Amino acid sequence: MKKNLLFVCRYNRFRSRIAEAYFRKINKNKKIKVKSAGLIKGERLSKGSIRTAKKFGLNIKGKIQGLSSPIMAWQNIVVIVADDVPPSVFGKNKKYGKKVIIWKIRDVDERKKRTADKIIKEIIKKVDNLNKQLEKNE
Repeated sequence: MKKNLLFVCRYNRFRSRIAEAYFRKINKNKKIKVKSAGLIKGERLSKGSIRTAKKFGLNIKGKIQGLSSPIMAWQNIVVIVADDVPPSVFGKNKKYGKKVIIWKIRDVDERKKRTADKIIKEIIKKVDNLNKQLEKNE
């Protein structure tokens, strides 16, 4: 069965992009497609965020994506990678037989490099666990 996985955070500037980039890096299953988006379309990425992600071998460059009707229709699993996105936004997912996963990860403080590293490590761990679950359910 084909799975369309959507990682969502507040602005699609860090958390959801890290999750998407890392999932792309480790995913071996061609039936699983992945995208990321922000609840609100954010401003451009900071150079610091791009550098920090690069330290972990992740490329988060690219266009910021906001939630839209086409992307909501495309996905069948939403992972909220944020503590500042209300799950109620995705309440209809269950109505349509789609899954919602909630990870309450706080946003990065651009002034503290260690905070970003810690958040990336937390996201990587959660994505690894999700990937194992998806592989097991195949």
